[in-house]
Amino acid sequence: MRHGRSSRYGRYAGGPDPLAPPVDLSEALDAVAEDVMAGYSPERALREYLRRGSRTMTGLDDLAGRVAQRRKDLLGRHRLDGTLQEVRRLLDEAVLEERKQLARDIRMEETDRSFREMQLQNLPPSTAAAVTELSSYDWQSSTARERYEQIKDLLGREMLEARFAGMKDALQNATDEDRAAITEMLRDLNELLAKHARGEDTPQDFEDFMARHGDQFPEDPQDIDELIDALAKRSAAAQRMLRSMTREQREELMALSAQAFGSPELMDQLSRLDANLQGLRPGEDWSGSESFDGDQGLGLGDGTGVLQDLAELDELAEQLSQSYAGSTLSDLDVDALDRHLGDDAAASARTLAALEKTLRDSGLLRRGTDGDLRLSPRAMRRLGQSLLKDAAGRLSGRQGQRDTRHAGAAGELTGSSRPWQFGDAEPWDVTRTVTNAIGRTAAEGRDPASGLRLQVQDVEVQETEDRTQAAVVLLVDTSFSMAAEGRWVPMKRTALALHHLVSTRFRGDALQLVNFGRYAQTVTVDELTALPPLREQGTNLHHGLLLASAFFRKHPTRQPVLLVVTDGEPTARLMAHGESWFSYPPEPETLRATVAELDRVGRNGAEITFFRLGDDPGLERFLTAMARRVGGRVVAPDPEDLGAAVVGEFLRSRRPRFPSSFGDLDWD
Repeated sequence: MRHGRSSRYGRYAGGPDPLAPPVDLSEALDAVAEDVMAGYSPERALREYLRRGSRTMTGLDDLAGRVAQRRKDLLGRHRLDGTLQEVRRLLDEAVLEERKQLARDIRMEETDRSFREMQLQNLPPSTAAAVTELSSYDWQSSTARERYEQIKDLLGREMLEARFAGMKDALQNATDEDRAAITEMLRDLNELLAKHARGEDTPQDFEDFMARHGDQFPEDPQDIDELIDALAKRSAAAQRMLRSMTREQREELMALSAQAFGSPELMDQLSRLDANLQGLRPGEDWSGSESFDGDQGLGLGDGTGVLQDLAELDELAEQLSQSYAGSTLSDLDVDALDRHLGDDAAASARTLAALEKTLRDSGLLRRGTDGDLRLSPRAMRRLGQSLLKDAAGRLSGRQGQRDTRHAGAAGELTGSSRPWQFGDAEPWDVTRTVTNAIGRTAAEGRDPASGLRLQVQDVEVQETEDRTQAAVVLLVDTSFSMAAEGRWVPMKRTALALHHLVSTRFRGDALQLVNFGRYAQTVTVDELTALPPLREQGTNLHHGLLLASAFFRKHPTRQPVLLVVTDGEPTARLMAHGESWFSYPPEPETLRATVAELDRVGRNGAEITFFRLGDDPGLERFLTAMARRVGGRVVAPDPEDLGAAVVGEFLRSRRPRFPSSFGDLDWD
C-alpha cells in the first residue's frame, strides 16, 4: 500500500504576507527625506509618507477614507425599528386569524362573539399596549395563538441577542427547559459579576461558571476580565442603540420587553446585568447615540451588532489617524480592518506597519537625545548617494558625451590600501583582494584550492596621494524668497549631493557649508537638511563671504573653490558691531561691502562660480559684474538641475585630478 501525506490549504491568517514583495526602503527614504528637506521633522515626514502612501502602496488616508465611507453606508442603509415592525406584523396576523376564526365558528354564542370582536376592534393603536392587553386574551384560533406566542418568543430572543451575539438563532424553537437554562445562566453570571465587583471572586469561580455555561460564550474568554470586556462592549452597544431610537420607539420597546418569554424575570436579570457591566467598565460609551436614516429595518440584535461595528470603525479611524501620543502602526487592529474593508485593506495595513517597523529598525531613522526622530548618518549617506547619482544622470544628459579618465590622474600611490567604497576609482590592490578572498573562503569552511569567488567585501584599493587638495565652500541662500519660489528643496538636494561627492570621492578636500539669510552661519549637512524654511528678509552675502574667507585662511595650502547659490541681490551686510543691516532695495554701502569681500576671496586665487536662480534682471546684472571682476562664472540652471550644475562646476574646478563627467562610473 502507498501511504501519502495529505495537506489542507486555507486562508493565510498570520502576520505580513510571506509572498508579498519586500518593502521598498529606497522609495520610502527618498520620500521622507524630501519632506525633511521641505521643513518637516523626520517624525512628521514619516507620518506623512505613511498617510499618503505611494504609487504601489495604499496609505493611511485612503484606508481612513474607506473606514469613513463604510460608517456612512451603515448609517444610511438602516433604521432601528425592525423589532417593532416584526412585532406589529405578528400582531396583525394574530388579530386577523382570530377574526377569521370568530367569523366561521358557528357554535360560539353571539354574545361571546360580539364581546371578542369588540375587544379586537378596540385594541389601542400602540403596539406595546395592544400586546399587553391581549396577554390575557383567550385565543380561539390556534394560528392566532401561535403568532402571539411568537411575539413573546421574538422579544425574548431579541433582548438576549442584544447582550449575547448569536443567542437569537440559538434559541429558535427553544423549549421551556432551554429558556430556564438561559435564566439560570443570567442568575449565575450576575452573581459572578457582583462577587467580582466586591473583590471576592477567585479564578475557580470563573472556571466553575464556564464549566456550567461555557457553551453560551463562543468568544471563549480565558478569564473573567476577558468575559467582562466582551459583554460590556455588547451591552454598551445595546444602550447606544436604544438611545439612537426615537422616544416613541424606545417607550414602545421598553413596554414590550415585559412580554419577553412571557415572564418579567428575563428583563430583571438583563437590567441587573447592564448595571453590573456598567459599574465594572465605566469607560465604555454607555450614553452615545447615532443617527440612522436608511430604510432597512434592524432588530435589536442586528442593530446592536451594527452599533458595535460603528464603535469598531471609530476605533479604526483613531488608529489610522495616528494622532495620539506614542502611536505606531502596530496599534492597528488588522483583523477588524479585514472584517470591515476586506483582505486588500488588511494586506495594505500589514505592509504599512512592516515598512514603519523596518524604517525604524534599519538604522535609517534614530532617536536623538531629546527623543526626536532624526535621519541617521547612514540615511544621510544613502540619500546623498541617491542625489549624487541623480545629479550625475542629469549632468551626463546635459553634456551629451562621456569623458575618459586618464590613468594616474588621481595622484601617486602611497603603498597602503583600504577597503573599496562606492565611488572609488583607485586601482585595485590585487594581492590584498585575493588574500581577503582566501581568508573568507577558509572561514566559511570551504577549500580555497577548489576555486575562489570574489565578493565586494574582499576588494581593497590602493591609496593615492592627491596632487592637489581643495578647500570648498558652498554658500546657499536661505532668505524667504528661496522658500517662497520653490527653491528650498533643490538647494538642500544640491548640498547633500556635493557633500556626498566630496566625502566619498575627494576625501582629501575640505568642504564647508554656509547658509546666508539676514545673517550667515556655518552648518553641518545634517543641520542644513533639517533646516525649516525661514521667514526672514535679507540676503547677507557679505557675511557669507566673510565666513568663506575665514575657512580658506584655515586651509592655506589647499586650492580655494567658492560656489554661491542665490536668487537675490545682497540686501544685508554685517556691521562692525556684529548686527546685520537690512535695506531693500540694496544700499550702495551694502553692495560695496559685498564686492570688497569678494575681491579678498578672489585675490586668494579662488575659483568662483555663481548659480543664479530666477530671472531677476537686477540680479543677473549684479552677478555678471561680480563674476567678471574676479574671473568667475555665472550659471543659471533650472531649480531641478541645480544639483547637476553645482556638481559639474565643482568637478570642472578639480579637472587636474578628475574629469568633469561621470561617464566612467558604474552608478548601480
